[in-house]
Amino acid sequence: MNAPIHIIGGGLAGAEAAWQIARRGLPAILHEMRPARPTPAHQTGRLAELVCSNSLKSESLSTAPWLLKEELRRLDSLLLAAAQKARVPGGHALTVDRDLFSEAVTQAIAAEPLIELRREEVTALPENAIVIIATGPLTSEALAEEIARLTGSGRLFFYDSISPIVDAETVDTGIAFWASRYGKSTDGTDDYLNCPFDREQYEHFVDELLHAQNVTAHIEEDRTPFFEACLPIEEIARRGRDTLRFGPMKPMGLTDPRTGRRPYAVVQLRQESLRAQSFNLVGFQNHMKFGEQARILRLIPGLEKAEFLRFGQIHRNTYINAPALLTPTLQLRAHPEIFFAGQISGVEGYVEAIATGMMAGMHAAALHAGEQPRPLPRETALGSLCHYISGADPSNYQPANITFDLLPQLDEATRHKLRRDKQARHTEVCRRAQAALEEYLQVHV
Repeated sequence: MNAPIHIIGGGLAGAEAAWQIARRGLPAILHEMRPARPTPAHQTGRLAELVCSNSLKSESLSTAPWLLKEELRRLDSLLLAAAQKARVPGGHALTVDRDLFSEAVTQAIAAEPLIELRREEVTALPENAIVIIATGPLTSEALAEEIARLTGSGRLFFYDSISPIVDAETVDTGIAFWASRYGKSTDGTDDYLNCPFDREQYEHFVDELLHAQNVTAHIEEDRTPFFEACLPIEEIARRGRDTLRFGPMKPMGLTDPRTGRRPYAVVQLRQESLRAQSFNLVGFQNHMKFGEQARILRLIPGLEKAEFLRFGQIHRNTYINAPALLTPTLQLRAHPEIFFAGQISGVEGYVEAIATGMMAGMHAAALHAGEQPRPLPRETALGSLCHYISGADPSNYQPANITFDLLPQLDEATRHKLRRDKQARHTEVCRRAQAALEEYLQVHV
């Protein structure tokens, strides 16, 4: 079978996918509609253009972003190599010169004889072909309609409403208490950790919320009115000082065990099903700057010393409900010849987009060769990211960055031994991930 693999989208994920396919000696056609049809966010026609930040996050040893990049380097990522060549000073982060970075990727793709670059908009998927859809958060309307037809319109999102996630170890459970409203729960256990406010605390929280600095919209789509179903908490507060108490902070059906009374207001934390040791602040999507979020959210009783694994966001973002649709190898369950990668698959962040592009390219190449695509070990950052995409709760799916809470927890004995040394625990998780990747490569590559 010499038919080429089609990759739709020349962003971070698509460029990496095409490169991985070519590295395995297979032909690929990379479709990119720019510059023939521009987007509201991109400025050039180059591949892998960085739209917002120029940072690929931390390079500090034994952090989750470092681990993901180390795995990509071990697997010969084109884009990580380009980032290293285009690196500029940025402290502990891998920051790049945007122009040098995208130009290096564009030149490498153009010089690869196994990759055909077509500058055209794709409105319908190629038939009888292996296809990787990597069109990003600004997927064109025509292709979005085609994806909706393929996956079911209710499984395609156009507006991203993300609540903050907090490290469970940093929640003060001397203040926050476990309970479900009116004692009702799904399995007989209390479903939520509740952070109770008295009136004075609530009024102070609302005051700070109303004066918070919001993120400036980068593109016109992000200036559109918010959907009523996913209003930012600061917008809710502007509609009246008590509006939050009758919305996401309603205390009905809860009793604070410290006082024996119903709190004046409450913030509920929901344990993430596939994100070990972390909690989602229910209904707390917002449009505040990250520094403001950290300051204001630490006014919540019980979160005074909270460490946030992810801050809240609201923005234009086309992505599929991946857990309802994809396998751990990023294939559509109903159409295994179709793969998804990048932000449209439900990941956040540049490196995460590169990672899913690499995985989709590797797995598509295996399928092309008549092999069964094999997911990477769950212990690896790459394997855990794909596991989350395909295995999270589809009824409450939110895109994810790579964090340690996506990876498997250490065994009880190791956690107990290292209970006072968080850095040592992270180092051990990284060691196990790298060992698992090496074992995988010895068997399958």
